[in-house]
Amino acid sequence: MPFHATVLTLYPEMFPGHLGVSLAGKALERGQWSIEAVQIRDFAGDKHRTVDDTPAGGGAGMVLKPDVLARAIDHVSADDERPRLLMSPRGRPLTQARVRELAAGPGAVIVCGRFEGVDQRVIDTRNLEEVSIGDYILSGGEPAALVLLDAVVRILPGVMGNDLSGVHESFEGGLLEHPHYTRPQVFEGHEIPAVLTSGNHGAVAKWRAAEARRLTAERRPDLLERDPKSGSRLSEESRANKDLEHDPVQPVKK
Repeated sequence: MPFHATVLTLYPEMFPGHLGVSLAGKALERGQWSIEAVQIRDFAGDKHRTVDDTPAGGGAGMVLKPDVLARAIDHVSADDERPRLLMSPRGRPLTQARVRELAAGPGAVIVCGRFEGVDQRVIDTRNLEEVSIGDYILSGGEPAALVLLDAVVRILPGVMGNDLSGVHESFEGGLLEHPHYTRPQVFEGHEIPAVLTSGNHGAVAKWRAAEARRLTAERRPDLLERDPKSGSRLSEESRANKDLEHDPVQPVKK
């Protein structure tokens, strides 16, 4: 069964957006995945199609009403086993491991928040999994939903010309990806590292592993302290074993 995404939004015209072009767009045309954008306002109960109200306890902004949003969710996924995701800056960070889990499933129902947020009661009663794509605030959940779907769709079987392209890249092994080079051999006085044109595949693999670890240590040292499978912090012993795994020439300290 192809991956099917249902997006609940106040701006359905934003979809499929950039996912309608390039590899994702071609896969969409081939039926390798599908997307449906549903207007939340269609489930409002008054003539003004009201979807928000003032926050209980006071404060700035408006909050998406639980009754309206619950009706929308129930309409699209009453007997549906797809995960229900709420794009939210307070959610758990989206990881490549979670992306792969989603890509292996039948699809997802994605709620795009607006205003100050969503009434907590609909989050609780409809089992919404809050997902964040970064520590910053967007005007709404739609751009975040597109980012999540981009990450998922590109690794669906057959979407990329070479499925290995989705394996040998940043975050797949818990590290950032190594640098890439291509012809010409010399560009503005800078040469391709000699090891990459040596024909020694073992040396190339070792160089790439070392460079990936170097870049990760410089830019994302937090990744070195996390288990790539679970995302949890590694123990001191696990970190030591991880060091030896990625740097096999490192001597064992006695």
